[in-house]
Amino acid sequence: MQTNWDDLRLFLAVAREESLSGAGKRLRLDPATVGRRMARLETALQAALFVKSPQGYTLTDAGVALLARSEAAEQAMRVAVAGLPAQGEQLRGQIRIGAPDGCANYLLPQVCAAISDDNPELDIQIVALPRVFNLSRREADMAIAVSAPGAGRLVVQKITDYRLHLAAGEGYLAEYGPVETLDDLQGLRLVGYIPDMIFDRELDYLADIGMARVPLASNSASVQVNLIRQGGGIGVAHDFSLPATPGVRRVLTDIVSLTRSFWLIRHADDQRNARLTRFAESLSAGLRAEVARLEAQA
Repeated sequence: MQTNWDDLRLFLAVAREESLSGAGKRLRLDPATVGRRMARLETALQAALFVKSPQGYTLTDAGVALLARSEAAEQAMRVAVAGLPAQGEQLRGQIRIGAPDGCANYLLPQVCAAISDDNPELDIQIVALPRVFNLSRREADMAIAVSAPGAGRLVVQKITDYRLHLAAGEGYLAEYGPVETLDDLQGLRLVGYIPDMIFDRELDYLADIGMARVPLASNSASVQVNLIRQGGGIGVAHDFSLPATPGVRRVLTDIVSLTRSFWLIRHADDQRNARLTRFAESLSAGLRAEVARLEAQA
């Protein structure tokens, strides 16, 4: 029996979301409709594709085999509809980028706005989440990360380095400063990540300078910067965020200086997608230029 693309599209959604409700939300379909379609597909194939349990839908051996076929069909479809624009032709359609919120808040808006100016028929979606994106589940077309993944069918390229320093609001420093040595940090309130919500070792900034307790914490880099700006305390901030946060200045720059990197991550199957490749090149170039511009103002 031959399956059509619409059947495979629904199957992929259930396999990736591991639930009918998740697949329905992704596809904007009623979960009951998704369930009927999956039951019909299993009947047509004369094979059970999922094991159903209270924990969700898990692929059977037949489901795993169909998953490989479905992902190959999905990639063929993505290439077919990509348009493959010639060099110099405007980009069209939708592209979704996943990024950590520091990058998403302080860099991607101006970079993506510039790309949109050059490609008015292109729809760019920025998903800012404090976690690692799963490109295999097609949560995004590409992702920006603070460390290079070591596993998976992924293409990874370094975009640029960026710098971070301790920073505090001028009002806080006027009341509790000066801060001229690491010993001066003792007794001051620290701002940082919620320890058990640090999703990447590269974000554990305070551990690098021997600090443990974080009285004011958030899983969001932009929230941390605003805590600092409001006089909450001293924390590590991206240099590229400081031009957008007047009243905040760096401290101990000769003693504490951190360097991290942004990496662009794409699914290996998308290497031949000229449309996504052109967008990735524009995105990377724009991010490099914007980091350099903003750090020069910090």
